Amino acid sequence: MRPTSTSLLAYCRPGFESECAQELASAGERLGVIGFARTTRGSGFVEYVLPDSSSQQAFSAGVQLANLTFARQLLRVIERIDDLPAKDRLGLLMPVVRSTARRFVDAWIESPDSDAARELAGLCRSLNNALVAAMKRESLIDAASQWRLHVCLIDAQTAFVCETEIAHAAPWPGGIPRLRFPAAAPSRSTLKLEEAFLTLLDEDERSRWLQAGMCGVDLGAAPGGWTWQLVRRAMRVIAVDNGPMNQGLLDSGLVTHLREDGFFYRPAHPVDWLVCDMVEQPRRVAELIGEWLIGGHCRFAVFNLKLPMKQRFKEVELCRQRMHEAAQAAGKRLDWRARQLYHDREEITVFARLR
Repeated sequence: MRPTSTSLLAYCRPGFESECAQELASAGERLGVIGFARTTRGSGFVEYVLPDSSSQQAFSAGVQLANLTFARQLLRVIERIDDLPAKDRLGLLMPVVRSTARRFVDAWIESPDSDAARELAGLCRSLNNALVAAMKRESLIDAASQWRLHVCLIDAQTAFVCETEIAHAAPWPGGIPRLRFPAAAPSRSTLKLEEAFLTLLDEDERSRWLQAGMCGVDLGAAPGGWTWQLVRRAMRVIAVDNGPMNQGLLDSGLVTHLREDGFFYRPAHPVDWLVCDMVEQPRRVAELIGEWLIGGHCRFAVFNLKLPMKQRFKEVELCRQRMHEAAQAAGKRLDWRARQLYHDREEITVFARLR
């Protein structure tokens, strides 16, 4: 038996299935590969169905997770299994795994990030252990493999059996890095910037671009959740906000607090990093960040775009396009990496620089 599905499976934030589906459709159109989405609002996943297996392969080769905003993980579906028997789920899963004629570096059984699917956590853990043990007995686990097996349980009887190339996939189950809130941080918003660094930069970029002694500006800084992430890396920070900053950050000796409007402040000298989590219209924030980059005020930027209630995908594309055009007019190329992070809500987080 060979894989029969022509689908892709994308995990996303519950409530943003429509935006994820629009993004997949837009990516397919650019490739000339047209499919359609099957999903339910609040489910936390999108199944994107393509006409044949060659279209599935072309889409997988041409669309990388790193270029998607609303998808946390993008998987190639091998087969959907309905009516999994409670007493012998492996009896249906293992023939599908064998059908791939592939060895996998690991196998993850997971469920979407929805209220209903989270109740499957215990089943996922126990079934995962049994599946990996069965695969090891049949020599289907290989530490040198470039592929990982994913089984997505959408309920106790229904599973998508999928695969992904680990080089282009999120390295966390469900595409979600599980971060612990640092007790010393002044607000939970600090987890957004920590996740952004993990998700939008690779290991080499983090080692080169997040070094002690660098300097940064945090616009809309109070009380200092994002500033804290820079200070913990021994960076000097100018925190711009009319609100009060955390006293511990001020006592660090690395933070200068300026009570000014973040939209009008510009540094006297260029800085390495600009970070910004201000509540404002996304187009206005994107224009501001573009001005900082093009004006040479910073090298790198991480910022949040608070999305409107409607046409959220369209708004993201508009912001990206406007920044791209502004960079192009200045003779530069825009490096734009955006993701709706686990710690985001009605917003996305963007890393940008000019090349």
